[in-house]
Amino acid sequence: MEPILLYGFPMGTSMGLVATLEWLGRPYRLSRVDMLGEMREPTYAGLNARHETPVLITQDGRALSETMAIAAHLEARDTERRVSFAPGSPQADRMHQLMAFLNTGFTAAFAPLWVAMELASPDPAYQAALRRFGRDAVIKRHDQLEGMLDDSPWLAGERRTMADGLLAGVARWLEFHEVADIARWPKLQALRQRVAADPAVVYATAVENGEPAQSSGSCLGQLPLADVVSRFGRQ
Repeated sequence: MEPILLYGFPMGTSMGLVATLEWLGRPYRLSRVDMLGEMREPTYAGLNARHETPVLITQDGRALSETMAIAAHLEARDTERRVSFAPGSPQADRMHQLMAFLNTGFTAAFAPLWVAMELASPDPAYQAALRRFGRDAVIKRHDQLEGMLDDSPWLAGERRTMADGLLAGVARWLEFHEVADIARWPKLQALRQRVAADPAVVYATAVENGEPAQSSGSCLGQLPLADVVSRFGRQ
């Protein structure tokens, strides 16, 4: 069977994995998950007990969670090196370094902003403190990422890789939370514009939004979440 990626909306980091699968060019399917609703249902725990996306149903029917684990799984199957580099090479090391930074400190910096937005009961003082802390953390991490960039056209070098997919999924939160103008970081701004214009990212963004979109041909269709849970979830 072809792998199935469960990706979250709205504004999920997993959007970048959809783009990565498009770049990879091998057959796959998708399942769109409402992170504010159906992901929190008890049945979803059969796929991920932490009630999170993304989840990849592998070719042998296993449910694999966590972005970095899924990325490593895809990288091991990228024999043509469409989205990665030769194992052990300096380019692979740099790609892994950037991906690790994006998936840890960079992503985590936004956590206080999400908490402030999703708080069940309004608490203005607490929310203001969270937003202040979050904005400072996000700006710091953007400063650090700007300093990590060189003059390469893509995040990890001369061609796009899965690192660019991770960037596409999370970097847009800067505008969503109205933290700062991306022009403050010119190298990152240019890179983000290049990534956002890529057809695979355009496609991934559209399917995340539930809009009609044309795959490169690798995506064999969308599956209802209930079907995926029924077939692959642990009881």
